[in-house]
Amino acid sequence: QVQLVESGGGLVQPGGSLRLSCAASGFTFSSYDMSWYRQAPGKERELVARIFSFGTMTNYVDSVKGRFTISRDNAKNTVSLQMNSLKPEDTAVYYCNARQFSATRIYEYWGQGTQVTVSS
Repeated sequence: QVQLVESGGGLVQPGGSLRLSCAASGFTFSSYDMSWYRQAPGKERELVARIFSFGTMTNYVDSVKGRFTISRDNAKNTVSLQMNSLKPEDTAVYYCNARQFSATRIYEYWGQGTQVTVSS
């Protein structure tokens, strides 16, 4: 059974930091691209950061570049998102995502989400 379990969300003041973690099980973690998405109230879900299955290549949405860092540990089947210099506009539910492309289909899994609130 595939599971993605996020943790680390919470309430933080502007300028503060949080570290989100996602523990994966039930699939070959190292073969999947891992991503963090977020969805704020009234807005569409957006990709925040992705780390690819091969090597350490990453990409980020422009609004978090230089502030957020995604990393993965294939030995522990975890992916993390270090968030620094948080802003109120970073407030959202953050979701862990696993994705793999095959010749005929896309395999994709989602976590349940963790709330991040940036407020004074």
